[in-house]
Amino acid sequence: MDNIDNHGKIFDSHDRAILRILLEDSRTPLQEIGKAVGLSTTSCWNRIKRMTDSGAIQGYTVKVDLAQIGYQDTVIVQVTLDSHNQETLNAFARALESIPEVLEAFLISGDYDYFIRIAVKDTRDYERLLREQLYQIPGIRHSKSSFVLRTLKKADTPLTG
Repeated sequence: MDNIDNHGKIFDSHDRAILRILLEDSRTPLQEIGKAVGLSTTSCWNRIKRMTDSGAIQGYTVKVDLAQIGYQDTVIVQVTLDSHNQETLNAFARALESIPEVLEAFLISGDYDYFIRIAVKDTRDYERLLREQLYQIPGIRHSKSSFVLRTLKKADTPLTG
């Protein structure tokens, strides 16, 4: 199935194959990518440039094993706010942005307002983060925390795996 990017160009199976390779290792040489997807180096470069220019490729990064740098645990926190006006939502979002341990935060539908993924060193570190940072944010009515016991699957896109 082909998809159309912001510039009206079609993302085809070659583009998705290139993206899969870059998702696995963004340092893969163009020659290897071309060989793997059956295209010339120039054609691969042009496709990567088009996907970058369109915003489909937003950047290149490294994958970090959080446990290797001291963050042994992941906590999922669900939060309900007292108010849902734009000012409260914006203030809450800004406060979360200032907490480095917050990896992801989603405004969600359902019983809670936010779903937050947090990296911590251990349970004491999480207790400190709750007391010193999260619970200092005005407007939190209720929260529910769950420690991740094991990650069964982790992907940034449906193209991996």
